[in-house]
Order: sequence, then structure tokens, then C-alpha cells
Amino acid sequence: MKLLLTDSGVTNASIRNALVELLGKPIAESDALCVPTAGYGAPTADPGGPWRFVSGRTAHPMTDLGWKSVGLLELTALPGIDRARWVSWVREADVLLVNGGDALYLAHWMRESGLAGLLPSLPDLVYVGLSAGSMVMTPRIGEDFVGWRPPAGGDSALGVVDFSIFPHLDHPACPENTTAAAERWAADIAGPAYATDDQTAVKVVDGVVEVVSEGRWKRFDPAS
Repeated sequence: MKLLLTDSGVTNASIRNALVELLGKPIAESDALCVPTAGYGAPTADPGGPWRFVSGRTAHPMTDLGWKSVGLLELTALPGIDRARWVSWVREADVLLVNGGDALYLAHWMRESGLAGLLPSLPDLVYVGLSAGSMVMTPRIGEDFVGWRPPAGGDSALGVVDFSIFPHLDHPACPENTTAAAERWAADIAGPAYATDDQTAVKVVDGVVEVVSEGRWKRFDPAS
């Protein structure tokens, strides 16, 4: 699996070029599945959020990039569907487009649905996360970003990568997400971490991490 962990979607040419590089072919020749599930989990969620993501009616370019096809993969529905059917859908896709919302709710349903267990067997699949859809791949999200509480408690996500993400750095809609707040958050995380703005993504291929940005970002290391 190849990862493109975006802050706010495919917001600039650099991130789009990174996506095409990961796909190995044009977007117009690629089949996508979009995953809106995280959009239902946040305490302030409303049913319009997932619809806007799926329909491309947001300021976060994901489903509206000109894909050959776009399908919908709702994780809460998968336990009631024959596993062989939905696994075939994922295996046939070139890319997963994973919505923002609540990262721990998303982590819970990725595990419960079986998708989390399937992903390591798909080396050519491109995973594109948006905000919480990116944070879910990290070891921890930090208490600052805990909204929905998992049954076991804590702030642990899937741990596919070894770093955490503080999103929406200095964004007008998130005035609390300042650099100072990111520094305090990183001290609690006590592991490698990135603070990213809406023009930034983190690309991960075979464990190699590359920041793709036309904006602002900062890396935090445990020693700092």
C-alpha cells in the first residue's frame, strides 16, 4: 500500500503530481473507492458532511479530480455484506479516498469491517487520506483530537506509519491549531510527528517518508 496522507485533500499541483506518481497512470484512467465513514463520527457531525465528501461539494478536492470511476465503500455496511464481494471491490480499485471526521471512529470501523487487516496485502493500492483519514494511519492522535471514544479508551489509531499528524496548522477555521499548540501536542505524543497545513501532504512508500508541500509544515522528533 502506498500512502498519501493529506491535510485537506489534493489542494495543489505538487500533491496532485505526487498522487499521479503513486498511481503510475493518469487520474482519468484510475478507479477510485471513497470511504465517507469518518464523517459520521465527530461530535459535531451532520449527515451533510459525508454527502458533500462523496459528491465533491467541498473545498477539499478528492472525489472530484476526474477519476475514471468513483464507488462508495461505507465501512459500517461491510460486516453485513459477503466478505468476498467487498474484498473484490477493494482489490479492483486503484485508490481509496478516505474522508476526514473522527480518526478513532474511523480506526474502529476499519478494524471491525476487516479493511484494516486487508490493506497490508495490497501493495499497489494507493491510499489517500483527508485529515482524520490520514491521522488514522498513525500510532496515536493525541488527546487534543479525541472526540468519539473507542470502547477500549485511549487515543491509539492503526499504527501503519510510525509518526503522528497534527492537521490544519494555523487554519482560520481551526484557530486553536497554532504552532504553539502543535508543540505542546508533540511533547505529549513523544514520538515522531508532523504539523501540516492545508497545502501539505505526507507521502509514504515502502517506509520512505516524503513531505509534499506548497505551504507550511513542521517535523517534531522525540529528542526535541
